[in-house]
Amino acid sequence: MATVPAPHPDRLFPADPAVRASARRIHDAVREEPIVSPHGHVDAALLADNEPFADPVSLLVQPDHYVTRLLHAHGIPLGQLGVGRGYLAEAEARAVWRTVCEHWWVFRGTPVRYWFDAELAEIFGVTERPTRQRADDLYDLISDCLRRPEYLPRRLYERFRIDALATTDDPCDTLEAHARLRTDPAWAGRVVPTFRPDAYLEPDRAQWNSDVDRLATSAGVDTGDYDGYIAALEARRRYFLAHGATAADHSHADVRSDPLHPADARRVFRAARAGKVTAAEAVAFRRHMVFEMARMSTEDGLTMMLHPAVRRNHHVPTATAFGPDTGHDIPLRVEFTDALRPLLNSFGTHPNLNLVLFTLDETTYSREIAPLAGFYPSIYVGAPWWFLDAPDAIRRFRASVTETAGFGKLAGFVDDTRAFCSIPARHDMARRMDAGGLAELVAEHRLDEHEAIEIARSLVRDQPRRVFKL
Repeated sequence: MATVPAPHPDRLFPADPAVRASARRIHDAVREEPIVSPHGHVDAALLADNEPFADPVSLLVQPDHYVTRLLHAHGIPLGQLGVGRGYLAEAEARAVWRTVCEHWWVFRGTPVRYWFDAELAEIFGVTERPTRQRADDLYDLISDCLRRPEYLPRRLYERFRIDALATTDDPCDTLEAHARLRTDPAWAGRVVPTFRPDAYLEPDRAQWNSDVDRLATSAGVDTGDYDGYIAALEARRRYFLAHGATAADHSHADVRSDPLHPADARRVFRAARAGKVTAAEAVAFRRHMVFEMARMSTEDGLTMMLHPAVRRNHHVPTATAFGPDTGHDIPLRVEFTDALRPLLNSFGTHPNLNLVLFTLDETTYSREIAPLAGFYPSIYVGAPWWFLDAPDAIRRFRASVTETAGFGKLAGFVDDTRAFCSIPARHDMARRMDAGGLAELVAEHRLDEHEAIEIARSLVRDQPRRVFKL
């Protein structure tokens, strides 16, 4: 295995020497800033339990569908990678690791390679490029690290300089792990839940009725009628707020927000509870509930995130065999301007609403999202995520959005990850991309460098805290 240098200190900066020097100075001003992670999927129990990580595969491969989907695209079955199987026996885990190392070439040119290189070098001190021949030695090196106290989850949280970490949680979750962290005198970090009600707003789902029954049990409110259903959702939002939540997250096929007349909402709800709702009624009800979620946010203050237009679990056999979130969520086209107009006419200037718009449809950046954020005080532009959290996509995002909405309407970076050790690599990538883009503006005399540093600090330090009420 060839020895490789540590990640280059000027990685991702512009190639022009003068601009690169400016980018370096801007990055230096923010590189040690604490991480604010307002949207992610790391399990709070990881930090509440603070147990040693079992092995390199369960830490770096199995939870990271960015890794497994690319390997699957090159013909490696997800089952062979341990997806959906929990902890593996050592022999199986080593076999998975050998497969990853043998196919290291798959990640070339992708952000996965960037993150993986940074994780291996900066967390585990790996100075060799993975190959199948040396895979077992690399496995042993990482395993030896994971047995040390400084690699326990809480110690890594401190080492990563995480200031706040948001999880994503079912409305009926007891939030027991969050409660343990909040009452643990040995814990000084901040982990907050996020209210994710998608499953409870879509009555055409096969499990919707049973989910609404669970909602009744967890809220202590009868959901036999529409008014009780609304009261139960409001009660669970209050429960999340009491456990530290600052945001709610929503991801549907579109962002239409057309409200129903109360009588129609009650009629459709009754039909859904009776198992007789039509597909058109179910969609109309879900769009009505997006409007209702905004209304609730104006009352309880939870920041509202919209992550629309993803065909979840695109490959049905994979979803059946391995479950959701296994790498085959595929983007759809989406429209924001007319879709959000009912919501924004009612709540767009409400002082208690922060509405963060994310998209996987790049065509909406300059045509819809930036102009909306450039007028409505409630709207902020969410960072590129999923397929777009890559260097070139981030450059396109910055060019499309900031000249219309300005830097002050960006919500800051979100890592959107289940892979704990990728958090610092992802945030540093975003900081480097910001530094490079700002340095280009300095070189064009559109900003002074001190202004660029102020913007970089705000994007890292101030804006995610303000937008997500952290």
